[in-house]
Amino acid sequence: MEEGILLPILVIVVFYFFMIRPQMKKQKELKKFRESLAVGDKVVTIGGVHGKVLEINDTTVLLSCESSTKLRVEKSAVASSFSETENYQK
Repeated sequence: MEEGILLPILVIVVFYFFMIRPQMKKQKELKKFRESLAVGDKVVTIGGVHGKVLEINDTTVLLSCESSTKLRVEKSAVASSFSETENYQK
């Protein structure tokens, strides 16, 4: 009887530590990154658009892209920053 209860509990614990917990940690780090965005940061959106942050509002970010193109995107669309060593024309 105890083995029947122990196995599902063990599966849930393993699932939590290998699936749920790492995902929660990643989401927390991404939220912290988005909150720490500053004007001048070079970022990449989830759509692959590279740009430089010109303006930050509560829910949106204004990005400067190639030439004089400006895009306003949701903060949630900003995926990561990219290093100074990558080629960026601005």
